[in-house]
Amino acid sequence: MAALALAVLVAAVAVAGAQCPAPADLRAADGSRICAQLYADNSPYYDQCCAGATLVVNPGTDVPYMPSSWAGSVSSLVVATRCELTVWDKAGKKGHSRHFSAGAVPRLQEVRRGLLGNWNDAIKGYYCKCN
Repeated sequence: MAALALAVLVAAVAVAGAQCPAPADLRAADGSRICAQLYADNSPYYDQCCAGATLVVNPGTDVPYMPSSWAGSVSSLVVATRCELTVWDKAGKKGHSRHFSAGAVPRLQEVRRGLLGNWNDAIKGYYCKCN
């Protein structure tokens, strides 16, 4: 039991140290709201996740076909407070879908997609909305 408690504590500390921005901090330079940020890189170390190229997603953005430079390249993401990001693993909003609510996902490879897959480098389309 003590080993399980220690493992949970270590995982919580690892996530707390991630360099991913807080959902409440997602704002453009002019102060306008951002729905989500998608990142090209992640790392086995949580404090090095949410790195590399960044794709800013504005509220109400509907992208059934991601640009070729981003399709299948998202490894981390952060969704702003009171927002929801829906993603698909096939272009044209087809295939598996997943809803992400406010929060950070530093390693998409830890999020299951289907029976054996994960969401790392799998996003091909998305829709983001905020309340």
